[in-house]
Amino acid sequence: MAERAGLSQTAISRIWRAFGLQPHRESTFKISEDPQFVDKVRDVVGLCMSPPDHAAVLCVDEKRQVQALDRSQPLLPLQPGSPERRTHDYYRHGTTSLFAALDVATGAVIGKCLRKHRHQEFLAFLRHLDRTLDKRPGQEIHLVTDNHATHKTPAVRRWFQRHPEYHVHFTPTSASWLNQIERFFAAITTRRIRRSALHSVAALEQAIRDSLDEHNKTPKPFARTASADTILERVANVCQRTSSSGH
Repeated sequence: MAERAGLSQTAISRIWRAFGLQPHRESTFKISEDPQFVDKVRDVVGLCMSPPDHAAVLCVDEKRQVQALDRSQPLLPLQPGSPERRTHDYYRHGTTSLFAALDVATGAVIGKCLRKHRHQEFLAFLRHLDRTLDKRPGQEIHLVTDNHATHKTPAVRRWFQRHPEYHVHFTPTSASWLNQIERFFAAITTRRIRRSALHSVAALEQAIRDSLDEHNKTPKPFARTASADTILERVANVCQRTSSSGH
């Protein structure tokens, strides 16, 4: 760019920094085509930012097919001036799925590892969640989850009919980022799963349970700062930019 603009590289770098331009980076996005997108955004965001009185709000989802990866050589621990290093190649020892529910008020997480992620496992987690929750008489429980098929099977719907205190709120399609449990999944992946050498699925599941126990010792709720109006305005701006680009 410096050569074509007839400027020095220093000048180009200064301009990029001044306007916050980062041409070396790129990211992906996908605009939801859910016809109820606006209503669902307002429902989910409003529920998490202003929970109903005397009710619990839980963000529920599963992190599917978490791999137990063992590095081909031992990890090199961090040293002054050198980060932790691991080999690029690894051995696969199987997978597990982490089902979890995040309490938006406290940040505490109820989790359970299951080897598959069918609707049967989702039902097993719902039963585990119901046994674990410290429910008050007459308390309502609101579950925020995505549109995965395992969350909508007839068997799952019958379970919710037998438990009328539970109310399900679905995020819009292609908008799982509205579900706060995704932030917890990102944290446990970065801080524990990717930084471990795991010799078996059992070792992976134990590492996940240890992380859950450690997290729940001092849980902190995730702060949601963007209101529904802010999110919808940003989405509208992206739609306008894509339309003007001729796509």
